[in-house]
Amino acid sequence: MDPVTEDRAPEPLTEYAHRLTRRVRAFDRRHPLLWDLHFTGFWVTAALIDYAGDGWRHNAHDLDVPGWLLLVLSLGLSVPLLRRRTHPAAVLAAMVPFALVNAWTGAALQASLLQLVPVYHLALRRPLRNLWWATALVIAPVLVSIARYGEGTWDQQIGSHLMSVTVAVLIGVTVRTRRNYTEALEDRARRLEIERDQQAQLATAAERARIAREMHDIIGHNLSVITGLADGGRYAAGKSPERAAQALDAIATTSRQALTELRRLLDVMREEEQDQASRSPQPGLTDLGTLLDGVRSAGLPVHTTVHGSPTLPPGRQLTVYRVIQEALTNTLKHGGPDATAEIELSYEDKGAVTVTITDTGNGSRTEGTARGGPGGRGLPGMRERTALYGGTLEAGPRPHPERGWCVRLHLPEEIPQ
Repeated sequence: MDPVTEDRAPEPLTEYAHRLTRRVRAFDRRHPLLWDLHFTGFWVTAALIDYAGDGWRHNAHDLDVPGWLLLVLSLGLSVPLLRRRTHPAAVLAAMVPFALVNAWTGAALQASLLQLVPVYHLALRRPLRNLWWATALVIAPVLVSIARYGEGTWDQQIGSHLMSVTVAVLIGVTVRTRRNYTEALEDRARRLEIERDQQAQLATAAERARIAREMHDIIGHNLSVITGLADGGRYAAGKSPERAAQALDAIATTSRQALTELRRLLDVMREEEQDQASRSPQPGLTDLGTLLDGVRSAGLPVHTTVHGSPTLPPGRQLTVYRVIQEALTNTLKHGGPDATAEIELSYEDKGAVTVTITDTGNGSRTEGTARGGPGGRGLPGMRERTALYGGTLEAGPRPHPERGWCVRLHLPEEIPQ
């Protein structure tokens, strides 16, 4: 014998019943008419057996009821069940005349109890207010039988039928409640799945925007520095080979820094190695000196003024660093060969800071379009970073008669959580 089969625990009876029920319901959803024909055929056969086998004589009040009438009553009380699910009220109304004749003639066929089936479907699919008149229709033949033949007391006869109607109604209400609860759970699961997918899409879009912003800051700045160094080295190659060699060294250093930061960013993007990736910390205010040295070596003189003591958390430091980096990168690109830059940092209490970066480059309309045009990612990236901390960012040409460009960043005080 297969050892896997020996170790397998026997299937619980409840699980088997649930699986069988699911299969029956699935078959019913796929072939509703076929299931209705089987159900109706079963009860038609049972009613005809009761008629043909003379079983009805054990409960009949009158044994002389004609056979043709018994056949008509048996079919009239069973065949309408074919439409019980779609038109339960009409089915019950169609069965009532046969039930009244059954009671009046004294045949007392057991098929009259099939009226409880449309009552169940009324409780399952229709408003509960329909049960009042449905109960009256079911009790009416009982009243006719009692009035005509007078067997048993009124309370016994009516009470037993009312109990049968109550049981049918309770079963219908129970199944209806369970079905509504299941549908509510399925709807909630669908909505949660949709919400999860939407959150995943939003998170993916936000991550893509963050990665694009980081790559723009890293690659854009370093390439601008390399371009400036290369231009300077080309001019110095003919007159001062030593200056050209220094420019090449600076290009190599800047390229290595760019590659290091790019590898770090790509390591973050690799999900399989996210836990093992060696990631250096994000740049902060302590790295401003290295940034400014690289910009100065590319040919842009930068003067820095600091007011107060820097006490910013890492996230705000990164924002300040990237804004300064982007502003100086734009100056390198668009300011011209004689441009200079000045940075003023004012640190305040509780994490507030104001940064102003000005340059003396060409502040023409062409420069403004290049710096803030719709196709660039520099200013939008700076504004996105600033918005994370509820700050403001102003960027534009300096007022006449001054030349150049001005970028002003202000991050307000941190709000305690």
